[in-house]
Amino acid sequence: MTTFQRARRYAKTRPLALDAALAAGVLLCMLAGSFLEPHDPQGASWGLRTPDPLSLVLMTLGAAALVLRRRAPRTVLAVTSAFSLTESVTGDPRAPVAMSAVIALYTVAATTDRPTTWRVGLLTMTVLTGTAMAAGPLPWYAQENLALFAWTGIGATAGDAVRSRRAFVQAIRERAERAERTREEEARRRVAEERLRIARDLHDVVAHHIALVNVQAGVAAHVMDRRPDQAKEALSHVREASRTALGELRATVGLLRQSGDPEAPTEPAPGLDRLDELAGTFRSAGLTVEVARADQDTDLPAAVDLAAYRIIQEALTNVQKHAGPDARAEVSIVRVGPHIEITVLDDGAGGRDHEPAPGGGHGLLGMRERVTALRGTLTTGPRYGGGFRVHAILPVQTRTSASSAASADAAGGP
Repeated sequence: MTTFQRARRYAKTRPLALDAALAAGVLLCMLAGSFLEPHDPQGASWGLRTPDPLSLVLMTLGAAALVLRRRAPRTVLAVTSAFSLTESVTGDPRAPVAMSAVIALYTVAATTDRPTTWRVGLLTMTVLTGTAMAAGPLPWYAQENLALFAWTGIGATAGDAVRSRRAFVQAIRERAERAERTREEEARRRVAEERLRIARDLHDVVAHHIALVNVQAGVAAHVMDRRPDQAKEALSHVREASRTALGELRATVGLLRQSGDPEAPTEPAPGLDRLDELAGTFRSAGLTVEVARADQDTDLPAAVDLAAYRIIQEALTNVQKHAGPDARAEVSIVRVGPHIEITVLDDGAGGRDHEPAPGGGHGLLGMRERVTALRGTLTTGPRYGGGFRVHAILPVQTRTSASSAASADAAGGP
């Protein structure tokens, strides 16, 4: 820490001591100015003179008043101005008693607003200079009277400049702090969104594959004694579902790794190109699934493609779990203008069981969060006559992909 920095810290922690030192310095300057004669009658450039005792008393009192300039700046200005008026009328007009009033005026200007500075500064300049010109022993055009006008104006201007600089620096500091808070809030928001997305993926993966494992394990246990071949086939499906679940879990948990960590996931996120494989896993578990597509091989953004896959996966998992053993599911994907519509229907009897109980599952909630994040819409509910319906409308282009496309078009030109 430099000497200047230590001095600034000391001044901030002990302002009264700083003001006392300032008052002592001002008193020394006023005493020096009162004993020196700039134009000696004997022809010398500088000479010595003896000031009036009243001038010495007024200078001492004015300097002492400056010790309280931070606590009561306007009162100190009034007191020092009164001393200066008394000196200009009754004492030696050449004694620099007005120096304390100039310092007090600077303090008022540095601690208040600009309109107040204008009013107080003009009033002080007018009263001090006008009184000295009208009632003082010197001619009105004397150099001392003009110097009094100039120094009071300089004190007010300097104080206002210091106040403006402090306000500017404070505004910059507040703007920087506000920007820092905004960056921290944005970082926290992104972390929360990422955690929510990973939680949704974990839920979708676990719910889907564990449901399949549960169904196939039940089939194997039921036919183990009578039809061992069918039980063996069911157990193979259990093994396949478990292996797939472990792979997807490993890829999802791998997202939590840092960039330099080993074993980062390299498998791309699932999308609608794996829809047939997804439907096949449910068919192998005994659920009849029909798929109809009219999306004209639409190239979807990665976020939309993943959301569409997860919505269908969760909806079919709910059908498997809640719609009953003889339920049938229908999946349709249709491109409608700038949107893609996904519908999953079932004819089971457990339609209302799809809705999550209080404190229960998060399947439909996860679907809704995925769709809302992409600015789409989701409609779920029981069908008339039985069954359940899930209908999602997703934009074909997200804001990020649309901005990228627009940038590419602009770069390509006509």
